[in-house]
Amino acid sequence: MEEKVMVVDALESINANLSKYGEMIPQTDNTELKQTLKQIRNQCEMSQEELYEIARSKSYYIPAAKASEEEIKQVRSIFTA
Repeated sequence: MEEKVMVVDALESINANLSKYGEMIPQTDNTELKQTLKQIRNQCEMSQEELYEIARSKSYYIPAAKASEEEIKQVRSIFTA
């Protein structure tokens, strides 16, 4: 298996896990479990950032173009209306 495929697969897996933690955390009433899930999510985010930087540096992942100021204002207005 190529390194590029492995890195992209790992990124996709981490991103899926982050989504799951985002769903689980607000659904638990157990404070200790909530804190544990947050710690795991934070570690997962750090791993994702590291892997993202590696993928980007090797051109395995090319991020979308940056949004213009006008696009940012438009999205912001949708959520603040």
